[in-house]
Amino acid sequence: MPVAGGPLLRMGFLTIGSFDLDDPGPGHESLLEEIVLGERLGFDSAWLRHRHFQPGVSSPIAIMAAASQRTSRIHLGTAVTPLGWENPLRLAEDLATVDLLSGGRVEPGVSVSTPMRWDDVKDALYPDTADAEDFGYERVLRLQRFLRGDPASRFSGTQGIEVFTDAVTPHAAGLSDRLWYGGASLRSAAWAGEHGLNLLASSVVRYEGAETPDDPADPAEYDFARIQAAQLQAFRAAHPAGAEARASQGLVVIPTDSATPAQREKYAAYVAARTPRTARPQGPGRLLFAPDLLGSAEEIAEQLQAHAGYREVREVVFALPFGFEHDDYVQILTDTATRLGPALGWSPSA
Repeated sequence: MPVAGGPLLRMGFLTIGSFDLDDPGPGHESLLEEIVLGERLGFDSAWLRHRHFQPGVSSPIAIMAAASQRTSRIHLGTAVTPLGWENPLRLAEDLATVDLLSGGRVEPGVSVSTPMRWDDVKDALYPDTADAEDFGYERVLRLQRFLRGDPASRFSGTQGIEVFTDAVTPHAAGLSDRLWYGGASLRSAAWAGEHGLNLLASSVVRYEGAETPDDPADPAEYDFARIQAAQLQAFRAAHPAGAEARASQGLVVIPTDSATPAQREKYAAYVAARTPRTARPQGPGRLLFAPDLLGSAEEIAEQLQAHAGYREVREVVFALPFGFEHDDYVQILTDTATRLGPALGWSPSA
């Protein structure tokens, strides 16, 4: 049954690309195989999440470059690249290069804030400028300008036998229009809209209500779907394209239609361990996590159709659970493409 207001138009998947720290090669190869499988199953996009100093992909752009040579249609994105770890000028060069190699399939998603575990990494990341770095929205706008082709140097022309431009080379036409912002608050969603970005709405939102009581009288105050829907509405209200502005929702979904009994038991334990954190805002950032969706494709489709956040979008990036085996991901991706997607009105790309 199609979602309220229309069918799902685009469907992608997101992964952190887990690997063994002592033998990282096979994990990276498995990730590439999963992207190839995603294309074969008709997914519209495959997205990579950054994981620095962890057993997950630390260089998504390198993986995207490799994947671009094994695929021909599926779009390749980052969800998201934390710009506090990046130089926007160098990042623009890398993104443009991979976009050209892929034939215009790169979907860069970014976010801003102080890098995770800042006190532990700042001396290695910014040994001379840590106290002067600006980790605010301007970092995104710099990247946007560089991808658009705005001047980045005061010089262009010929010096000796060498030719120089004042803009990032190579230039990838259209790449700046595919720049996404990963927002988790009303302010960030509206800011992304005001600046003409696309919006990635994930499984985490910032709770911006009153101080969390020890025993809330109304648990509906922490309704993730309602909060996410409000952010998506704020984004489109601020965006020049209005209702046509691109926004994508990302939740963890685990269809079990073709799963073995052992897989179903593992998936249920995974969800059970993560569910308590969804009951109330977590940490100083007051982050609210979405419950994982586990069950048959039909059951998950019904839950999504009732989800206020999902009802605001026509494209999704479903997140794969962390730390599973390659065979688990093959089963989840296959059920998502062949059962869940069609139940949501989606058709696989040829």
